[in-house]
Amino acid sequence: MPRLIVVSNRLPVSISKTKSGLKIRTSAGGLATGLSSLPGEYEHSWIGWPGGVGERYSAGDKKEIEKKLHNIHCRPVFLSSAQVENYYEGFNNRTVWPLFHYFPTYTIYEERFWQYYATVNELFCQHVLEEAQPDDFIWVHDYHLMLLPRMLRARLPQATIGFFLHIPFPSFELFRLLPWRREILEGLLGADLVGFHTYDYVRHFLSSASRILGLEHHLGTLSVKDRIVKVDTFPMGIDYRTYADAYQQPEVKKEIEKMRQTVGDRKIIASIDRLDYTKGIVQRLEAFDWFLTKFPQYKGKVTMILVAVPSRINVTDYQRLRNDLEKLVGRVNGEKSRIDYIPVWYLYRSLSFNAITALYNVADVALVTPLRDGMNLIAKEYVAAKENRPGVLILSEMAGAASELGEALIVNSNNKHEIVAAIKQALDMPLDEQLDRLKPMQDRLQTYDIRRWAADFVQTLSDLKQTQKNLSMRKLTDKIVRELYGQYSAEANRLLLLDYDGTLVKFHGRPDQAGPDEQVINLLGDLAKQPSTHIVVISGRNRETLEKWLGDLDVSLIAEHGAWVKWHTHLCEGDDEPIETNKPPSRSRKGRWHRAVEPVAEDWKAQIRPIMQIYADRTPGAVIEEKDFCLVWHCRKADPALAAVRYHELMDTLLNLTANMRVGVFEGNKILEVKQHQINKGLATEMTLKKFKPAFILAAGDDYTDEDMFKALPESAYSVKVGSGASKARFFVESVDEIRNLLFGLLKDKNAQT
Repeated sequence: MPRLIVVSNRLPVSISKTKSGLKIRTSAGGLATGLSSLPGEYEHSWIGWPGGVGERYSAGDKKEIEKKLHNIHCRPVFLSSAQVENYYEGFNNRTVWPLFHYFPTYTIYEERFWQYYATVNELFCQHVLEEAQPDDFIWVHDYHLMLLPRMLRARLPQATIGFFLHIPFPSFELFRLLPWRREILEGLLGADLVGFHTYDYVRHFLSSASRILGLEHHLGTLSVKDRIVKVDTFPMGIDYRTYADAYQQPEVKKEIEKMRQTVGDRKIIASIDRLDYTKGIVQRLEAFDWFLTKFPQYKGKVTMILVAVPSRINVTDYQRLRNDLEKLVGRVNGEKSRIDYIPVWYLYRSLSFNAITALYNVADVALVTPLRDGMNLIAKEYVAAKENRPGVLILSEMAGAASELGEALIVNSNNKHEIVAAIKQALDMPLDEQLDRLKPMQDRLQTYDIRRWAADFVQTLSDLKQTQKNLSMRKLTDKIVRELYGQYSAEANRLLLLDYDGTLVKFHGRPDQAGPDEQVINLLGDLAKQPSTHIVVISGRNRETLEKWLGDLDVSLIAEHGAWVKWHTHLCEGDDEPIETNKPPSRSRKGRWHRAVEPVAEDWKAQIRPIMQIYADRTPGAVIEEKDFCLVWHCRKADPALAAVRYHELMDTLLNLTANMRVGVFEGNKILEVKQHQINKGLATEMTLKKFKPAFILAAGDDYTDEDMFKALPESAYSVKVGSGASKARFFVESVDEIRNLLFGLLKDKNAQT
């Protein structure tokens, strides 16, 4: 039976030491509820920090805690006081939290914090390794453990790992401020599935992966070495029925009666938040103060119940926030109160479930206006608690929940005019409209609740496990390589059909900078010397460039995806003279260049070239390459985000422009190419196979142009793609270096040289 190992900073328990011994109380709700509802085939265990510092517990206490937690499928990770101070209070709360919530001025970049963060992630890794079995699913949670997926991947290469971030992922402009940005991204990409609450966070993550690591995605999927990583949205839900049915519980009814006795028949605006500068508590209280000033007729008729749950009480910024809030509460109440009326009912404490749900039920308006929030479940809880009862939600557009709760009154949390107007609209809203707005939100939350959220994530992770398994079956393993070498040695007529850019050499920012190094020249030359071995380099490069770089070698060259061909010297006897063109071919040192296709009139270039030039001018770093039979727009050196926009704009323009021409638009690896329809590597491959009639074929390529080559090969051919994306190739490798190593192995095979 597969197990799900959940790894989070905190365990869903609280531990207290009493005179009678250690007491462990489990926490209800949230992720724990979602996991408890997973299908029966999943067992789950939980690894995390139980709270407190390690020095607080004796060796005997730790053993007792471990034993009691084992009975509820939990495993504790004890942290020292230094680790809590530097990892938790330091890097997590003073570096990641403010930066990811768009408060860069609050962010502290401290090397010591980072070192502790890495150390504690490693500590969690060791605990997971002691627990994990080969078929287990590992689900890592939140910003405290962003290095853990990569650490686990290094030790458990075949593991199925998911990661979910419960806070926002910032835009690239903010994320780039982090000195350890690359390490964080690489850590997260150790997972098979990376989940976020909203698409905005997905978009920001993919943008950072592109700009910092150079990884391009396809429909939210990244190729990372020999794996694929899926990045997707999973908006976290709530236990809907728990909140919808709470008002029927006797304890909740008692709390409701207490509140009504205190507030009377006044309208109630509820504000419930953890005391944090990201929540916008001060700003919303200022807006409420202004509302009472602007609309004095509401004095004595509306009360705000403001609940601030204590948070990080030892941090200076939070102490200052509390002082500012309480001064503001005092001023508002001092200026706006009457003998029988206090406008703000302020509570600095945690409330029980009964008290919170009672407040949801009595509140006519919920004011939820964070400056930035990953999701905000309070908004969802309020909507659920109002089932079949009126109420109005005022929600900040900066909360992740805003993407799901569009029927709420959506406001800019920095715009006090807008908040004041929303409060007025909410208090005056007819009951029918309140119910009409709440109903679709309730239906949505009931459908996609916390159980559905957890099940969706785990199911997606399970599907990816099979995808990774299928992918690994295509990987060029040592066993397949030995088989390849054996067949290579056994055959007397061998063909190596090799792409150039991205296959024999790595990509460069400018096309003219990718000339062959000494290693690849020697490699091709030595392979060509082996008996009955034919080397064909099939490239999109023009013939002048191929001639300049590889013309001295005894290899055949195919240029512009098959438009031009030059067979090496001893195959040229009996060939026709090359067909002349207006543009003479490069002087060939071995063999002659022949045109393999009939050209169409080149007047299409005059129409296409100026369009490409406009987009190159508007995209710094983009260049145009002209060949005999095609034009190519390169954007490898351009800013990735700008290049992506211009790329699609140019492609749409070219598709419309070429609709009635005998040329087509083709997408490549950061290139757009316009060329004749009949020119492709598939036709060139068929021509090559007729020429050589090989018994053994090894073909290698890396991009869309090579797919035509792979498709034209017989099933017995060893076709290899550089990169793990979808392909018609039988096998794949991760890099140019692996292709070179594969070819070097052919030279080392003594049998192949006889």
